[in-house]
Amino acid sequence: MRKESSTNTLNREKIQGDCGMAYTLDLIGGRWKPTILWRLLQGKQRYSELKKSIPSVSERILVLQLRELEKDGLINRLVYAEVPPRVEYELTSSGESLKPMLQVISDWGNVHRPRNTPD
Repeated sequence: MRKESSTNTLNREKIQGDCGMAYTLDLIGGRWKPTILWRLLQGKQRYSELKKSIPSVSERILVLQLRELEKDGLINRLVYAEVPPRVEYELTSSGESLKPMLQVISDWGNVHRPRNTPD
């Protein structure tokens, strides 16, 4: 967590206030957020399903990223009063609205990703 008065934080807030792209990239940027959002585009998922579908992410990072996405209003966390407790995640309407953009980013990556082909 950075200090609110740090130059870095002030610059970030200024850029986000002036540039929609910077704001969007701040919300969905990072190693795991796009993958989490992509998985949730398929529908509501339990925590264990998300973890299984993204095996490389640590539990700590997955929980942190889910909390950030929830705080930013892109996903909902649904807790069911059961034993054992059941937790599911789903996209909010704001999260759903990211689908066309995420699809274009995915398509672009698939076209431009370096291929390991023999010479």
